[in-house]
Amino acid sequence: MPNRPRRRSFIAATPAFVSGQDTPRAFLERCLGEMDAREKDVLAFVETAIPAARAAADAASARWRDNRPLSSIDGMPVGVKDVIETADMATGMGSPLFTGWRSGWDSASVKALRDAGALILGKTVTTEFAASFPGPTRNPHDLTRTPGGSSSGSAAGVAAGFFSAGLGTQVVGSILRPASFCGVYGFKPSLGGINRGGSHDYMSQSCQGVLGASLADLWLTVIEIVTRTGGDPGYPGVAGPMTLPSPKQPRRLVALETPGWGKVGAPLKAAFEGMLAKLRAAGVEIVGRASAAEVSQVETALEEALPLTRDINGWESLWPLNIYAQRDASKLSPAMRQRFEESCHMKPEDYRRSLTRRAAIRALYAGLASGADGCISLSATGAALVGLQSTGDPAFVVPGSLLGVPALSLPLLSEGGLPVGLQLLGFEQKDAELFALAGAVEQILG
Repeated sequence: MPNRPRRRSFIAATPAFVSGQDTPRAFLERCLGEMDAREKDVLAFVETAIPAARAAADAASARWRDNRPLSSIDGMPVGVKDVIETADMATGMGSPLFTGWRSGWDSASVKALRDAGALILGKTVTTEFAASFPGPTRNPHDLTRTPGGSSSGSAAGVAAGFFSAGLGTQVVGSILRPASFCGVYGFKPSLGGINRGGSHDYMSQSCQGVLGASLADLWLTVIEIVTRTGGDPGYPGVAGPMTLPSPKQPRRLVALETPGWGKVGAPLKAAFEGMLAKLRAAGVEIVGRASAAEVSQVETALEEALPLTRDINGWESLWPLNIYAQRDASKLSPAMRQRFEESCHMKPEDYRRSLTRRAAIRALYAGLASGADGCISLSATGAALVGLQSTGDPAFVVPGSLLGVPALSLPLLSEGGLPVGLQLLGFEQKDAELFALAGAVEQILG
């Protein structure tokens, strides 16, 4: 690309809204100017709602002028992954089976965003049913490369400066991996952290999360949503202050290799080790599998993370894939038809064994909380792959999904001039603490 992508933080602009030097409408127009210049190449959107966004931006500008914004994100441009329902746009789920399909109402999170004054700028490209078959979106850093998936358009749109935050979903690595590839911030909350009502991701590890231009854009988007609609039924939802949690330096971090470590090239390994050295120099104790038996046990257990997740997702995919296949199997990708065939051969007892094993691994990981503030690893095995056929290897990010814990990807590393994320993992229902940890890590690593 002739111009490098530039993230556009809405929260960083709000002091100028207060002083009158800037407005949400002017902010939106800058985003739209970037879209005019680059969306034809990036292809982040399935559909847009620009006239409605402009009208909402004007209303938000008046509220900021009168010192009565509805929330900290009043006027923020947001992209919505196209598995999440919106009243004014179709929800196609990346499949020709649902082209033009409309439910006629907003999902829980979209309703909360509108109530907070955010601008729903458009629906962003997802892989087929938020699984593995890719869409047309290209990486803004290099158009020959994948943006990752399945939250492809949300990650690429934030990276290109089209909007400040994008809703995504994750059951394997669908928020953190595209965040890593596109050089943006990505947050997958604790299981059940954001209400998924009206979101077509039904699996037991599924979480709705956010990709954003900064830690503040992530946190404030999440907390404004949860304040209005809570978490999934039966879960407390993300809890914490209405402002970005203050940085808190960790005492001890666990360096997790995960099954991805063996796939990482020497330069990226050296860069990661260099970051660990900076943290040690700042007084943070780093422990790993070689120095702590409990970490070694967790590492061994996490070798099962991807196959176990695939087994669980396989059984949980039987419905609605059986309905989709019945409707018109020719409109399913070969990969999705194969997943359906595999699901048909699974038995309830296989699924029950997988759930029992997952619970045991979660309990083992939870034991680390007594001696550590969190875990640190890479978000991907390297930079985004050339070509759009694959959304990339999820080896580093699937553990957080299996464990059901909060996870963040920070755009702090690179390989060959392309972004790679640094991943932080927290402990269940300790989402605000993870943001406090992330703020401190950013300060230390610059």
